[in-house]
Amino acid sequence: MIPVLTSAETREVDRQSEARGVPVLDLMERAGWVVARAALSTAGGGYGRRALVVAGKGNNGGDGLVAARHLVARGMGVTTLLLASAGEFSGPAAENLRRLQGARIMEATPERLAREARRADVVVDALFGTGFRGVPEGLAAAAIGSMNAAGAPITAADIPSGVHADTGAVPGEAVWADVTVTFGGPKVGLVLYPGTEHAGVLEVADIGFPPDLVRSDLLLVQEDDIRERLPARDPDTHKRRTGVVAVVAGSRDMPGAASLVASGAAALGAGLIRMAVVPSVRAAAALLHPEATFLPLPESEDGILGRGAWEALGPELDRVQALAIGPGLTSGEVAAAEIRRIVLESPVPVVADADALNAFAGRAAELAEREGDLVITPHDGEFGRLFGASPQALADDRIGLVRKAADAAGCTVLLKGSRSLIAEPGGEVRVNPTGSAFLATGGTGDVLTGAIATLLARGLAGLDAATVAAYVHGLAGRRAGEDLGEGATSVDVAERLAAAAASVRGTA
Repeated sequence: MIPVLTSAETREVDRQSEARGVPVLDLMERAGWVVARAALSTAGGGYGRRALVVAGKGNNGGDGLVAARHLVARGMGVTTLLLASAGEFSGPAAENLRRLQGARIMEATPERLAREARRADVVVDALFGTGFRGVPEGLAAAAIGSMNAAGAPITAADIPSGVHADTGAVPGEAVWADVTVTFGGPKVGLVLYPGTEHAGVLEVADIGFPPDLVRSDLLLVQEDDIRERLPARDPDTHKRRTGVVAVVAGSRDMPGAASLVASGAAALGAGLIRMAVVPSVRAAAALLHPEATFLPLPESEDGILGRGAWEALGPELDRVQALAIGPGLTSGEVAAAEIRRIVLESPVPVVADADALNAFAGRAAELAEREGDLVITPHDGEFGRLFGASPQALADDRIGLVRKAADAAGCTVLLKGSRSLIAEPGGEVRVNPTGSAFLATGGTGDVLTGAIATLLARGLAGLDAATVAAYVHGLAGRRAGEDLGEGATSVDVAERLAAAAASVRGTA
């Protein structure tokens, strides 16, 4: 997994690297070269082509000035527009401005920005770095607008200008880069939406930081990480050794939820699925999952979970290895009380979603009373009801809030989204990179719940089960979207889950 750096962590890496004898000028030289190399690639070569470098007065601008020097050396006609007077540049950036020969160097004006952007075959964005805050205004906003309107590919140095490095927020104008070359490790704003959309192709460049300094408790998941953790069946195994999953889901008005959870569980290799459902759900579930076994649970007059559900289910749980609960159960005082008891008293690992989370709305601390593995999988609305977080608070500090939630609930929290976050109490937060808009359809979360349950049943701890399932589920969503576009449904995602897992293993 790749460490993802905040702006404060980035500054600390710079500071400690210099303290160990790695000069800032050396780091800037390497950073500028890798940016130039990316710009040359996107432009299709150097000789006879024109580059525009837009440079601010800080270290990010210094990276751009180094890039301009290397582009000149490779035969490009380079125009460098400065967003401050030459006298305002200081330190390493000023030194690289002095070293830059052979390029047209001018102070930026709106007219020059627009004219030079139109002429360019490639644009280098070195305006703001990771220290940017607020909304670009005046000449900076004009520079971003001109770069975006250029029609030429844009290579961003470290982070597209206008993107908040610690949240991914884009409060105003921001560069739409084709390639972003980031240094040492990706920044938070490059892996969360909407900032990640502005980054284009992300390249992480080693520019000479001591490797042990590039560390964080926020990690970007890679396919190799999933391959290492994804369980495979032994040749001589049998169904009870490959994961027995109990599913508590569905109601009279939402009978399909139980089947979607079961589909997710089956697709990741559950050997046996025990569907604990109310009678009005059983017929539909049995039709779709003839391989499952069934346990009837008490049903209320309105077709939802009734009193005595725990008494019916509890004695059966010594025959399973994990429990999935929540999708389609709906609400009600009696049902909520039964759900809470099942979640808190289940002797096997539990993944709780949807109405299992709503049953704990405003009482998340009770989840910490549970002994044993628990994974909860809220979307933003469920997270807000469970932990009292407003939509704006989530937008401002998604990572901080999911970290606090894992501590408060004492369990693994998978906060769903196009960049799902998986947090464990007192520990790391993982960013899943495979989500897509094609998962934004009813029932896909139910499929994910079943997938996590199977991985719990197959022996993975909560953090790894949630990480692996989210990654493979995201791949399945992409496959469904590629095949069917916006018409892809949760059933289509479930049908592609096993193939997605096989692709990660390298067996498909």
